[in-house]
Amino acid sequence: MARMGRPGLSDQEKSELWRRWQAGQTLTDIGLALGKHAGSVHGVISLKGGIAPTARTRASKHLTLHEREQISRGLAKSMSLRSIARDLGRSPSTISREVSKNQGVIKYRAVIADELAWERSRRPKSCFLASRPTLCQIVASKLEMKWSPEQISGWLKHEFPGKPDMQISHETIYRSLFIQARGVLKKELVAHLRSRRMMRRSKLSTTKGQPRGQIIDAVSIRERPAEVADRAVPGHWEGDLLTGSHNSHIATLVERHSRFTILVQVGGKDTNSVITALTREVNKIPASLKKTLTWDRGSEMAQHKSFTVATDVQVYFCDPRSPWQRGSNENTNRLLRQYFPKGTDLKEFNQEYLDQVALQLNERPRKTLGFDTPAARLSAYVASTG
Repeated sequence: MARMGRPGLSDQEKSELWRRWQAGQTLTDIGLALGKHAGSVHGVISLKGGIAPTARTRASKHLTLHEREQISRGLAKSMSLRSIARDLGRSPSTISREVSKNQGVIKYRAVIADELAWERSRRPKSCFLASRPTLCQIVASKLEMKWSPEQISGWLKHEFPGKPDMQISHETIYRSLFIQARGVLKKELVAHLRSRRMMRRSKLSTTKGQPRGQIIDAVSIRERPAEVADRAVPGHWEGDLLTGSHNSHIATLVERHSRFTILVQVGGKDTNSVITALTREVNKIPASLKKTLTWDRGSEMAQHKSFTVATDVQVYFCDPRSPWQRGSNENTNRLLRQYFPKGTDLKEFNQEYLDQVALQLNERPRKTLGFDTPAARLSAYVASTG
């Protein structure tokens, strides 16, 4: 069944998370460092559009905890508010407001008043564009014309010199786009950015050292044994990752002869997490049904050679942008959307629940099998081979 009530991140963990994100680390690396799922990391970062929140500080004009303690002691001595204000060098009206909004003279407590003041300061600040509808409309129209935020900012300075209300920095435009809680610029406008990223990346982030678009020593699908193509012999599998919200994934394996499906819980999309999970589940399969695995060229299979050593299953890779070469797996993933609709947070489902879903799917009659079930088809083969 689904796992509920996953613990969130503490303030200290969030601070470390943002430090690592600004240093250019990947979601997976941050998750491993914090002992959290990459989806949890993504949830925190995407909420802020990839832009680290500014550290909260108290304004110098606000009352300090020390001053509130002096107010509390003064009230305990039955001092007047004017006397307390004079001792603190504050306006009597400031002290009067402080006491009245914190349960009055009798119940006033310094620590509680200070905590409430800190919480009240969290109220959302007005967005620059929200109070300037004309400027907001201009920015939106230029984004639709595929202008970059930097081009828009520079053009506004050139077009409206000496008019600060008609100027805006490119960083403020990015914040208005990526931090959707502001609700000023529509999220759809992000699609007009050149990168089309849904959140801001650190300038230090890099793909150097990551096997993107290239798998070392990958064996092409064109070298796969002929017996795989005609589906006559069981034991040849197709695999892929089913993706959900918050950077969550499930590995799916489909046996080509019977369409028998195995679902695998993975801790992240990084190759170590995927290979470890696949090895665990594939080694539960009878040896006679472990022959080959066909996968796309995602970097999650970068450690395919260690998978082959651990399972004795040879991995073959599809041609780039050729999902039809894993047709059984693609069709099965579409069936799985009945259980896991797009936008579902897949990290909430444990292996036991995934096994239950796979069982239901394997006991459904399939037209392509003459309305036999995948489970019955594979069981018949295993029984015949003894």
